[in-house]
Amino acid sequence: MIESAPIRVLVVDDHPLMRSGLCGEINTQNDMKVVAEAADGNEAIACFRVHRPDVTLMDIRMPGMNGIEAIYAIRREFLAARFIILTTAAGDIQALRAFQAGAMGYLLKNLLRTELTDTIRLVHEGRKRIPPEVAQQMAEHAADEAITPRELDVLRAIARGKANKIVAADLNISEHTVKNHVKNILAKLNANDRTDAVMIAIRRGFIEL
Repeated sequence: MIESAPIRVLVVDDHPLMRSGLCGEINTQNDMKVVAEAADGNEAIACFRVHRPDVTLMDIRMPGMNGIEAIYAIRREFLAARFIILTTAAGDIQALRAFQAGAMGYLLKNLLRTELTDTIRLVHEGRKRIPPEVAQQMAEHAADEAITPRELDVLRAIARGKANKIVAADLNISEHTVKNHVKNILAKLNANDRTDAVMIAIRRGFIEL
């Protein structure tokens, strides 16, 4: 029998200890090996061009270019590239953006010890992997009315504690328009007030602080 070549993995995370742990776990497996590591999106692109990994583990939050931006950039050159997003957040919007970018797996960091290697194998086979709790959230909100880019601008400003008058000046719109945007945001997120809207938006992955 001819042994199949090991799955070649690129590990991208801005925390050295996390990268070390991921690499150690992967390299204990007989059917996979780490071929390169990167600490941010730009390094990930450079490493991918050199090593052409079978599967890339991509942290979603990194300084400079984030994981989703890096996936878009790599897939412009290598359409068949396969990615697994690594994240601490189970938000449905963040997951949706990741899959729209081209990710095939979405792995919560608290599940790495039990699900990392199996997820790598699934994605290498061309299959998708979504945690059940994330899939449930995506299903629950599938019919929700979308938040517009301008509403997201307002939401980010609210999250920074800005009053409507300041938001209006920053965005060059009227205070009345800001109030209407806030009203729409509360309705679309089913939020009780501005603070509740910000908490929901962070939890679901609309915005980051």
